[in-house]
Amino acid sequence: MDRSLPLARLFRLASSKAWATFFANPLSVLGLIIVLVILVLSVFAGVLTPYPEHVGPVGDFSAMNAPPDGAYWFGTDTMGRDLLTRIVYGYQLALIMAAVVLSIATPVGVVVGLVAGYKGGWVDYALMRITDIFLAVPPLVLAMAIMGFLQPTLMNGMLAITAMWWPWYARLVYNVTRAETQEGYVLAAETVGASTAHIVFREILPNCMPSIVTKMTLDVGFVILMASSLSFLGLGVQPPTPDLGSMVAEGAKYMPSSWWLTVWPAVAILVVVLGFNLLGDGLREAFEAEG
Repeated sequence: MDRSLPLARLFRLASSKAWATFFANPLSVLGLIIVLVILVLSVFAGVLTPYPEHVGPVGDFSAMNAPPDGAYWFGTDTMGRDLLTRIVYGYQLALIMAAVVLSIATPVGVVVGLVAGYKGGWVDYALMRITDIFLAVPPLVLAMAIMGFLQPTLMNGMLAITAMWWPWYARLVYNVTRAETQEGYVLAAETVGASTAHIVFREILPNCMPSIVTKMTLDVGFVILMASSLSFLGLGVQPPTPDLGSMVAEGAKYMPSSWWLTVWPAVAILVVVLGFNLLGDGLREAFEAEG
């Protein structure tokens, strides 16, 4: 078993056969390319987009509802704002939401899973029953219920998604931890009197990292999809902030004549979810190849 620190183990993959396995799969490479392109567009949106002034409420009514052409590759919306620009900024917002949600939900779920899996007994029972209560409710329904008591803002949307996301990490890490507690390196650490914190975070956690990293990569797409669903229902980010789900909902009113208002934002959601899913599958295969 690999007992190195989590980050050390991840960095060591760069010199192992894991990357050879990753790059041997064309779908993994495709996912990496999609993710990198989206990241570059999001980070440099102000430079790469043709009409950055169209991010807010300001538009060009002389060009409203213009179909895709040389001036507006994806067409314009009902206020004459460039749809391509707003989609790129929608990616930027979606990635920020995913980063915030996962940066909170992952540590919470990991700690709950580690403690419950290692300690067992009443601690295990109490923590995992709470986890099961959250898992019993469909994620979108739980997020909608939370948003029903809150104002539909970016911050509240992130809080709602975070509240229903941590249990998945708790369950994942709990299952891995329960298996790892029977391994020889854990028993050896207990024999020499290592503290619970040392055993959990220095011995068991590194061997949970491949599963955690893979799930986080996959979950970026799913968090974006969940946030878009809330916005589509009017419970997420509100106009004029460019949000992919809101754009799909708004454009649906003008189908099929102004098809681009809905089709391009929907395709944008499909692409980002596909990219992170392909990348996550590739990372899982790479970790498995490393052994």
